[in-house]
Amino acid sequence: MSETSRIRTRRPRGEVRSPRVHRDPDDLAAMLQDASRFPGGHSPALYLPRSEGEVSWVLKEAVSVLAVGAQSSLTGGGTPFGESLLATRDLDRIEIRSGGLVRVGAGVPLVVLAERLADSDLWFPPAPTFDGAFVGGVVSTNAAGAATWKYGTTRQWVEELTVVLASGEVLDVARGQVVAGEAGWFEIECLDGTVITVPAPSYSLPQVPKCSAGYHACPGLDLVDLFVGSEGTLGVVTEVTLRVVESGPAVLVCLVPLASESRGLDLVGRLREASLKTWQEADALGLDVRAIEHMDRRCLELLRADGKDREHHVRLGDHHDLALLVQLEVPRDFDSEAAMDELSAHAEGAPGDSPLRRLLRLLEEFDAIDDVEVALPGDQRRSAELLALREAVPMAVNHRVEAAKRSVDESIHKVAGDMIVPFDRFAEMMGMYRQAFESRGLDYAIWGHISDGNVHPNVIPRSLDDVEAGKQALLELGREVARLGGSPLAEHGVGRNPVKQALLHQLHGDAGIDQMRAVRRALDPHGRLAPGVLFR
Repeated sequence: MSETSRIRTRRPRGEVRSPRVHRDPDDLAAMLQDASRFPGGHSPALYLPRSEGEVSWVLKEAVSVLAVGAQSSLTGGGTPFGESLLATRDLDRIEIRSGGLVRVGAGVPLVVLAERLADSDLWFPPAPTFDGAFVGGVVSTNAAGAATWKYGTTRQWVEELTVVLASGEVLDVARGQVVAGEAGWFEIECLDGTVITVPAPSYSLPQVPKCSAGYHACPGLDLVDLFVGSEGTLGVVTEVTLRVVESGPAVLVCLVPLASESRGLDLVGRLREASLKTWQEADALGLDVRAIEHMDRRCLELLRADGKDREHHVRLGDHHDLALLVQLEVPRDFDSEAAMDELSAHAEGAPGDSPLRRLLRLLEEFDAIDDVEVALPGDQRRSAELLALREAVPMAVNHRVEAAKRSVDESIHKVAGDMIVPFDRFAEMMGMYRQAFESRGLDYAIWGHISDGNVHPNVIPRSLDDVEAGKQALLELGREVARLGGSPLAEHGVGRNPVKQALLHQLHGDAGIDQMRAVRRALDPHGRLAPGVLFR
């Protein structure tokens, strides 16, 4: 396909007419807050379009519009502040195509997509942890998760987009079709013959696996990539063509508690090195790590206090300084019965080689073998228990935030970061987290996706003063993370969160934000799409 910097819009498919709409406050009540519990949400109407034509009508007729899917946003980006809500749930078409592609409506939940793909022995590898998220939201936030270390973010898997612009006209754009090139802009030819010039941002983004910090920028920017991660501010994504692959390998899950955080970080480094070597050499017996999750000492204390260690039948002692949750890919024909024999043979010191045996030898080298818990492929129940342990950590923090809100001050709310640095600076970053929080007398817990250097520092507030001190700590940390070559906004986006918006400004400066505003004005000159999201 030849590249160009110009593309034409088209008329929407389907009659341009009003979709079903709810205006009763009782019908709207459940849609006024996203997963971040960002307060103050309000909206005059909830539209439920079933076609491009109905989406187009809403965008042309409503004063302002916020497109929402599962409202699983952790940034307030899915909370309306006077905008009409455009729910994508009925845009739910799935068409499996040849050549490893699937065409998906914006309102398809990831869990439904996974089920349909599995019927055809296919798989969408970069799906984030929450499988209730909708495809449209995943694309609009460039969602990422635990497996980004191996499979990248959503962006790398998007091949085509259909987007309804603020004008109600429609763009169909395929990857490689429209590229900014040396000119540094895109041209969109409208139905009436006018041409919109959209400047391509020229700021530099941190070179890390995840960066969800405003509009994407790179030399030769692809128009697809401008829309991916734009958080609904440039248009409403209605359909997406995604690359998929044959169903994934089997996965072995290990919970690895360790007595020393520094030793744990060294172990992660070794696992990363071994995986890179396996991929380079196509070693069938090599270690092939999909993801490594990290829970610090305070996380483990919370799990023990809430009885989650007993509930999930794991040993987490007060001598453990952190725990790692390792997902190891093994061939689909992995023999779990033979693996049980390998586990016993390893305990007896028998020789042999396999991915599991190599993992066990490495864990033994780090004095991490005694308390390790292994869920073999096929043992879905045990795998689910181990993975649920990681998910219980944010729940434990959220419960404590809510308790403080009820008993201390109703203004208390969650204060959390989503930051990433190059892995060789990760230990340095962890030290900075601790210094920033402890110097302010804050209680905190840190967990996340250590395999790609992305973790989530969370304040556990005991007072409103802790909330304010936590915000200041995050702004300080944002500057340090950027200095280390990282991004203070890794995978959750920016949304309406004031601290995240401040971090966005801190990262890009006035000039960068001005470039983003220019992009937004070109595509939505009246500021009707998701106003207040990304920046004010």
